[in-house]
Order: sequence, then C-alpha cells, then structure tokens
Amino acid sequence: MRIRSASITDLPRCRDIERAAGESFRPIGMSPIADDEPLSLDDLARFQRSGLAWVAVDGEDRPVAYLIAEPVDGALHIEQVSVHPDWAHRRIGRRLIEHAAGHAAAQDMEALTLTTFTEVAWNAPYYARCGFEPIPANSLTPGLRKIRDREAAHGLDRWPRTCMRRIL
Repeated sequence: MRIRSASITDLPRCRDIERAAGESFRPIGMSPIADDEPLSLDDLARFQRSGLAWVAVDGEDRPVAYLIAEPVDGALHIEQVSVHPDWAHRRIGRRLIEHAAGHAAAQDMEALTLTTFTEVAWNAPYYARCGFEPIPANSLTPGLRKIRDREAAHGLDRWPRTCMRRIL
C-alpha cells in the first residue's frame, strides 16, 4: 500500500470512499451521518492545492483511502480520514495518520488534532489506540472551538463528540 499526495483527478474517488465509509454509521443508528454528503470537489481541491491531502492507493494506483488536514493553532488538524470498507482492517487509516504525523513533524508542528464521535468504536476508541488523547473542553484552542461550533451548527452534536490531540 503506497501513500501519495492526492491529485485533482483523485478527488471524485475520495468522495466515493467517504460515501461508502459513511454507510457503516447506518446500522448503529446514525443514518444522518451516512446520508451526509461528502465535502464538495471544490472543498477537497482546497486541501489538495495546499498539499494536505493524501491517498492510499492499491497496486493500480487507485485510491482506497484518504486523509485531508489543515493547520490549526500550531497543530495539523485531521479534517477527515476515510477508508473504503473493502479495504478496512488493514491498518491503512493508521498509515495515513502516521504519514500526516511525519508531515506535521517536518513542519515543526507540535501535534495532530481531530474531532470525533466518542461512542463509535472506529472513532474515539480507535484514535486512542493511535496515541490520541481527549482534550478537555476548557483547553480547546480558538481554532478547535471554531471547528466544534461549525460541527454543532451542522448537527453533529446529536451524538457525543470530542476533540483529541496526539503530541508529536
């Protein structure tokens, strides 16, 4: 499994990966998450142009997973990491996270951050196994508070969520 920078032509496939990965929320009573549209091609292109979009590709150079990130308050914030269900349980998501961590460290960033659902097995518990720790609400940086406010406005707070950090 190779990880490389996402190209503009990979972005429609990233949306397909996100839709397929989102289906895993349906059986656990989170159908609105499964039904939520992925980021637009324009939004994904912003991450791609910034050099903060990576894909894991199969032997035919076809994306099977992706990660997008952005700098937030001295850390690299993982906006989205998704693995197509056909490729799940192969540590691809973890490899993408490690790739992002390497990039962040090379840019002298202090940490990786993300927001996630606390009670979904492949969310907060998974990220804890990847070295992330919950950030207490009173310790959120201004940028993370803005992200959480945006998520709340989008309706994601219908289920318990948290911010997490992995020090580099």
